Amino acid sequence: MLLYNTTQGIVVKYEKNWYQLPNVSWDYWLRLDRLKERLLDYVDVNGRETRAPDAADLLPPISKQEVWAAGVTYFKSRTARMEESSDAGGSDFYDRVYHADRPELFMKATAHRVVGHGQKMRLRSDSKWMVPEPELTLMVNASGNIVGYTVGNDLSCRDIAGENPLYLPQAKTFDACAAIGPAVLITDEPLPTTTKIKLKVVRAQQTVFEGKTDLGQMKKKPDQLVKYLFSEASFPEGCYLMTGTGIVPPDDFTLKAGDEMRITIDPIGTLVNTV
Repeated sequence: MLLYNTTQGIVVKYEKNWYQLPNVSWDYWLRLDRLKERLLDYVDVNGRETRAPDAADLLPPISKQEVWAAGVTYFKSRTARMEESSDAGGSDFYDRVYHADRPELFMKATAHRVVGHGQKMRLRSDSKWMVPEPELTLMVNASGNIVGYTVGNDLSCRDIAGENPLYLPQAKTFDACAAIGPAVLITDEPLPTTTKIKLKVVRAQQTVFEGKTDLGQMKKKPDQLVKYLFSEASFPEGCYLMTGTGIVPPDDFTLKAGDEMRITIDPIGTLVNTV
């Protein structure tokens, strides 16, 4: 089951059919337990069939939720963070957090800094080394239960983060710094570890970077990340949690204005954004 936020309201794709949900807010669904069961009840009782939304009608699947992120959950990310921060003396931090029980968690974006499928992200004017970070993103309800999965782009400034670990909030948080979508996969089951994440960056109709990984490469698992996030914090409207990246472009790669980023996680879909 796929849940879409659109200009025409909330739409569900269930099996091969599309349904318009009743006129309730996105936040309402994030307050519920047994979300999949509740959505199926609405589809059966109140849902009316509709057409698939056009790409131009898609909105980011978010309302009042915060977006948080986990760092250094893949070995490849650990290595990249250590290399970029070696001159600042911060490389040991990333090795230690990779092996620690407690994950690195940080606030990525409030809803107004999040864009959806087909929308533009932003390059910081004070950064010369920016990369996309394709990440499985968890939709977590107010009770701290993972109720869905979407595709996320944790756009990052590697030069700012590498200069000093204390600059991480500036390297991560700015206008249009996060993208999620195009839909949320609603399921009661964890995604298989064989689930692949793929990234392609296209510049002037030419592929300039391509990479892939799978969830089996994650050292810290989604439920562990959520446990720490909710241990001393409440999220009355639920939240999103990006789970880290295992795809790192080479050190000589940086995004340029006009680049198109395509992140695919089957069976959720492909999130496409330009910068």
